[in-house]
Amino acid sequence: MDLSKLTTEVILLTKEVGGFIRGEALVFDTKSIEYKGLHDMVSYVDKTAELNLVKGLSLLLPEAGFVTEEKTSNTIGEKYNWIIDPLDGTTNFIHGIPTFSVSIALEYNNELILGVVYEINRDECFSAWKNGGAYLNDKRISVSKTPGIDNSLLATGYPFYEFSKLDSYLEVLKAFMQRCHGIRRIGSAAIDLAYVASGRFDGYFEYNLNSYDIAAGIILVREAGGQVFDFRGGNECISRREIIATNGFISEDILKVITEKFK
Repeated sequence: MDLSKLTTEVILLTKEVGGFIRGEALVFDTKSIEYKGLHDMVSYVDKTAELNLVKGLSLLLPEAGFVTEEKTSNTIGEKYNWIIDPLDGTTNFIHGIPTFSVSIALEYNNELILGVVYEINRDECFSAWKNGGAYLNDKRISVSKTPGIDNSLLATGYPFYEFSKLDSYLEVLKAFMQRCHGIRRIGSAAIDLAYVASGRFDGYFEYNLNSYDIAAGIILVREAGGQVFDFRGGNECISRREIIATNGFISEDILKVITEKFK
C-alpha cells in the first residue's frame, strides 16, 4: 500500500467535508442540538460529516472497517480500520468558537499507520503516515526542542462529565501552573496533539478520552519526533483512555508530576 498517496486522498476528502462544516457554522441554529449525555452534545452537522467521511473512505479502502464517534458505521475490518471524529470540538462549534477539526486515523492490525487532522477555520491540515514524517499542509514539521518544563507551554482538556478524579486533576494543574509558561485548553484533543507535533505546544495531557479523539494525533506526534504514552508511561493510551504527548525532552518531568498527583 502506498501510504503517501492514500494520505493525499484522505486530505482531499477531509478538506471537502471540512468545507461543509465551515459553511454550516455560519448558519447553525442551536435548536438542532441533541444531547448524548451530560454536557455531551451533537448535531446534524457531526452526523452528516461522518456519513460523508465513511462514504468517501469506503471508496478509498473498501476492505477497511470503521470506529466512529457518531456510530454511523459499526463495521469492524479484519485488518484495516478507520478511526473517525467528524467534528472534534463540537462544543466550540455550537458556541461559535472557531476552533474545531476533523480527525481521521487508519490502523492496520491495531497499529496506527496514517493520521490526518484538519483545523477547519485556519485551513491547516496536519498529516502523517508510518515512517513518512509529519506535515502541516505541504511543509515538514517536527516537535519543539524546548529542553525543560520551566520553559514549556502545555495543553490539556478539562473534564466535562466525569468528575470523580477532579481533585487529583486540579493538583496536577496546580503543579504545572507553578512551573511552565502556561496551560492552554483549546477544546479539541486532535488539535492539541497536532500542535505538539508542530512545536506550538511542548506537551499535552488529558484523561477520559476516546480512540477517535486521539488516534490521528498520536501518529502525528510520533512521526514528528515526539513521544506519546499513558499516565503510567506505557503504550496503552487508547485502552486506558489517557494520554501524555511531549517533545521528548520534558517527558520525564510531566510523567513524574502526573504519577505523583493524579490518583
